[in-house]
Amino acid sequence: MQAQSTSTQLGKIKSFGTFGTKYQVGEPVRQLDNGDWLMSIKLIETGEKVEYRFSHLLEDPEAK
Repeated sequence: MQAQSTSTQLGKIKSFGTFGTKYQVGEPVRQLDNGDWLMSIKLIETGEKVEYRFSHLLEDPEAK
């Protein structure tokens, strides 16, 4: 179970680490067996949509 709701991250612009690619957080896709969620994210530079673990995006900083 996640300590933070997936809805608290919707629409935020984040980056993979301090200097990584920026992405926008989308909707939850599905819950995994371990309780984590796969989230839809959109890479800002390319517009590509991919899935990313909620627990990982919580560790990523908001983009500047």
